Amino acid sequence: MQRKWAAPLALLAVTGSGLVLAPPAQAAHAPCTRVTIGSGWYGDNQARLQQLIDRYGSCNPHRPGRTKPVAVFDWDNTVVKNDVGDATMFWLLRNGRIRQPAAGDWSTTSRFLTPAATEALAEACGTLARPGSPLPTGTPAGAACADEINAVYGTAATRTGAAAFAGWDRRTTEPSYAWLPQLMQGWTAREVRGFAAAARTENLAAPVGATQRVGSGTATGWVRYYDQQKDLVKGLQKAGFDVWISSASPQPVVEVWAQGAGIRADHVIGIRNTTTHGGKFTTHLQGCGSVRDGADTMITYIDGKRCWINKEIFGVRGAAAEKVQPAARRQVFAAGDSDTDISFLRDATALRLVVNRNKNELMCRAYDNSDGRWIVNPMFIEPKKQKTDSYPCATSGYLDHDGTKGPVLRGDRSVVPDQTDSVY
Repeated sequence: MQRKWAAPLALLAVTGSGLVLAPPAQAAHAPCTRVTIGSGWYGDNQARLQQLIDRYGSCNPHRPGRTKPVAVFDWDNTVVKNDVGDATMFWLLRNGRIRQPAAGDWSTTSRFLTPAATEALAEACGTLARPGSPLPTGTPAGAACADEINAVYGTAATRTGAAAFAGWDRRTTEPSYAWLPQLMQGWTAREVRGFAAAARTENLAAPVGATQRVGSGTATGWVRYYDQQKDLVKGLQKAGFDVWISSASPQPVVEVWAQGAGIRADHVIGIRNTTTHGGKFTTHLQGCGSVRDGADTMITYIDGKRCWINKEIFGVRGAAAEKVQPAARRQVFAAGDSDTDISFLRDATALRLVVNRNKNELMCRAYDNSDGRWIVNPMFIEPKKQKTDSYPCATSGYLDHDGTKGPVLRGDRSVVPDQTDSVY
């Protein structure tokens, strides 16, 4: 199928209700091939995505004066199955690439680490390496150290069950996610990209369902790209969309993986370390909005994703980046799989794709679909079975800044009723 445009249309703004178009120019425009979305989608999702491209896309996206519509994807379990941050952490532990912290003091690696976790890590990792030197976590002698690090990272608790982190804002950061780039202290971005590339090669080569030895235990040992999402990214780009990734995995790690989906490093927004004058990562993180560099309280997580998207994609500076922007300065399309994605998904003006992993707030909003712009798809590999009980939207589906639970509210402050899982 082909479209023939007598003249190009200059996009002035993208609004929640559609496009604002300038009058057509006088020069004739060559015909172009319609961009189509591939198969493998649930229900009418393929048709809804096709409608998005047909409405907002252009086969000639690089005309002067044209503002590209923006599409933003989460990464882990949205574009790929499994977590590339986890894959990198396991590789670092297996290959002894995590450094002993300054003075052997683990509290320097995260301002939110509890005394119980600090003591457990110091006891397990002891004097295995001098401060600043890599710990031998891939050897039998370092297995206990690897196990303790992996427990704190993976469960936010020590091996004895004590809470590993305390005192953080649940809507702007997740200290266990932030801890991975903080543990990369002492390495450069180029070196971390090398580690991530090695982990990527191993995880793509491993069969689906494979595990790997980490310390004295086992962990997931495989990752796969979702073909449908790679195809969607390609289609959006071909149709003239400006496609970005926003992820709560470390920046250089996602840069490596994003290349496999055709997304350049300069279109990746991950957790970003501050660096020394020599380019080595510190244990501190870059800030966004009103949060300064080194405060470590605003990563690409829930409201933090909104801030970083506004800052990096739309050029919003200062505290204003933490706020919802006018429709013309927001993404048209967004895709995610977790409550960590809820804010930037809600900001999308035209369509929001949710990959169903049974996350409470996200599924409450997606199934409620109060504005008709949400679509839900099962996971493309190993989809979850139907959730047997309802999502507790009316009582505890929302997690507040201080960790208290409450009802999920619509924009008009009405309560979202409990929802039944229907796309699985």
